[in-house]
Amino acid sequence: MPGLHTLLHYRKEWLRHDLAAGLVLATVLIPIGIAYSIAAGLPGIYGLYATIIPLLAYAIFGPSRLIVIGPDSALAGIIFAIIVPMAAGNPERLVTLASALAIISGIITILVSLLKLGFITELISKPIRYGYMNGIALTVLIGQTPALTGISVDSSGIFAKLQEIWLALANAQANNTSLIIGGTSLALLLILKRFRHFPGPLLVLALATIVVAYFGLDQHGVQILGTLPEGLPAFTLPLISNDDVIPVILGAGAIALLSSSETSILSRTYAAKYNNYINPNKEIFGLGVANFFTGFFQGFPISSSASRTPVSEAAGAKTQLACITGAVIVGLLLVLAPNLLYFLPAPTLAAVVISSIINIFEFKDLKRIYQIQRWEFWLSIVCFAGVAVFGVLPGIGIAITIAILEYLWDGWRPHYAILGRVDQLKGYHDISRHPTARLIPGLILLRWDAPLFFANAELFHHCVLDSISKSPHAVRRIVITSEPVTNVDVTSADMLVELDEQLKAAGIELCFAEMKDPVRDKLRKFGLSERFGNERFFPTIGQAVNGYLNAYIVEWIDWEDRV
Repeated sequence: MPGLHTLLHYRKEWLRHDLAAGLVLATVLIPIGIAYSIAAGLPGIYGLYATIIPLLAYAIFGPSRLIVIGPDSALAGIIFAIIVPMAAGNPERLVTLASALAIISGIITILVSLLKLGFITELISKPIRYGYMNGIALTVLIGQTPALTGISVDSSGIFAKLQEIWLALANAQANNTSLIIGGTSLALLLILKRFRHFPGPLLVLALATIVVAYFGLDQHGVQILGTLPEGLPAFTLPLISNDDVIPVILGAGAIALLSSSETSILSRTYAAKYNNYINPNKEIFGLGVANFFTGFFQGFPISSSASRTPVSEAAGAKTQLACITGAVIVGLLLVLAPNLLYFLPAPTLAAVVISSIINIFEFKDLKRIYQIQRWEFWLSIVCFAGVAVFGVLPGIGIAITIAILEYLWDGWRPHYAILGRVDQLKGYHDISRHPTARLIPGLILLRWDAPLFFANAELFHHCVLDSISKSPHAVRRIVITSEPVTNVDVTSADMLVELDEQLKAAGIELCFAEMKDPVRDKLRKFGLSERFGNERFFPTIGQAVNGYLNAYIVEWIDWEDRV
């Protein structure tokens, strides 16, 4: 409980900063919590529930003093895609499914943390992340457009929904009053975004609420938030049917991956900024606990916020007491004045979501990636298309599959090089990059730039034999310069035995240089210590070359030995 440790060692000079920051933070938490809840397909009140509980839980279990967690615009699109089709119009099932998603995603995240698997969040490359996040952002953007314009849309697919919106606008079916309120709210929000320390969403929502209430615009077709339940969220046990278990687990897994990844990135950013170290497994644990408790109090899955955290920081927050203060203020609103939000217009809430989701789109860095690594750019486009065409969950599944294939491809077809000696240049270097490099007669120095494992074992075997067949001299010894080799598995170890037998029959010795001790330990564990004795291993490439020159009569004069 690192957060509790911080609170127990609290300094009194921090108090005024945290209280002031919490007050400022609350002005952002309320409108965003409601807006993201509606974007997730739930009534606005559940966004406030999903704001209070995780802030309190993370304040105790989270390691970061500054990070603010709560409803997230990207997660809203995923939650909507999961629960709305499953609920089939039943509002109670919507809440139950959303709460179950939070609990199960929390459990998954906690298990990942306890098993110290936090590195999983780093396995998705930046281009792939850009792809599926752009796809999610587009999905949420199109999903909020009907609320922004006062259009009723029945389609579910992104393209069908887009077509229906276009036809409705072309046929003047939009509610003009809603369109004006939504368009004006969005324009104001985008303008006020320039002032980072200004609570733009609160001001815009307050103005829109006053306008709707004063002119009675709810009587002219403008959808409003309506009556909110009074009081704090009650403890509930979200029970789902057997048919719901698998879809919910799959959805929770996608949510856990996305929220953990985003939280890990944000945590590292602030840790670097303030010269601190945050254990990623502890960060993920804090997030998991927050999600777990949120699910039992009618909340839905949450994540860290890259928009609310800077607000808290800029307001002078020193610890998580600022978030606790914000949560208390939101709770007091629900207890004392829930009807204050009665006339909150749906078009303005949609504008809040759209103004936030716009920040998720990434085009500038994709342009840079296109210029320097075009195939990774197209991977990003494939992930984007996967989300746009097949939906959020299948799209994330495609992104994860591509990430795994990308990782395997890098190890499956790694770079390797034959090394030679270049005059007036220390060391041994890739002969493809140094055409003037000289080869030592009868000796091949082969550098393998990857771990040895099942996916590349046969390629390694082929590369060794191919290098021998292409050598300009009769080969007596081949030395694998093994510094880049970080691991071997059973398949590759068996391959080394077969290769050694094959080379021995041809009168060629197989040796190794610069092999890491943990890799040698694995070879011993696999029972290869007798086959590959100490005489086969050399600490450096230079010693491997000297050992060969001492063992055989070779016409060779090194440039450093010339008089």
